[in-house]
Amino acid sequence: MKHEIIDASKLELEENVVNIKRVTKVVKGGRNMRFAALVVVGDKNGHVGAGVGKAAEIPEAIRKGKEDAIKKLVKVNINENGSIPYDWEGNFGSAKVLLKSSPKGTGIIAGGPARSVLELAGYKNIRTKSLGSNNKQNVVLATIEGLSKIKAPEEIARLRGKSLDEILN
Repeated sequence: MKHEIIDASKLELEENVVNIKRVTKVVKGGRNMRFAALVVVGDKNGHVGAGVGKAAEIPEAIRKGKEDAIKKLVKVNINENGSIPYDWEGNFGSAKVLLKSSPKGTGIIAGGPARSVLELAGYKNIRTKSLGSNNKQNVVLATIEGLSKIKAPEEIARLRGKSLDEILN
C-alpha cells in the first residue's frame, strides 16, 4: 500500500483511546504487567490514523500510541453528503468491515471500534457492519484500510479515461 506523506503538524488532531489492555509476560521472578493502548487520531476533515503504544504505565502507553497513530495518518475521501461515494469492504487479518454509503440524515451507524475511526475521519452519514473477527485492533485497522482504498469518482473517471458523467450515470 502506497501512502502519501501527511504533515501532521499542520493538522488539528483529536485523539480517541479505543482500547487499553493489560498484557502479562511470565518471567522467572513472576509476572511482568504492562499496558497496550490502541489510539485513533483524526482531524474530522479527511485524515485518520491508528496506532498502538505499549508501556509500563497507562498514560505513557497512550502517548506512544498517539505518536504511532500520527505516523500512520491516511487521507480518506468524504463526499458532499458526509459519506463515501460507493459501498466498499475493508479487510485486515480475519476482521472484515463492510462500509455502506448513506444519504443525508442517516448519521454514523457503526460498532464501537469502527465508530471512533469514522467520527475522527469526519464522516457524518455512513453505515458499517463488522464481519469476521471482533478484535478491536483488527476492526480499527480494517476500517482504515477500507476507507483509504476508496477512490473519488473524479479519480476513477481519470483512470478509466472517461468523463465524470459516464461514470456516475
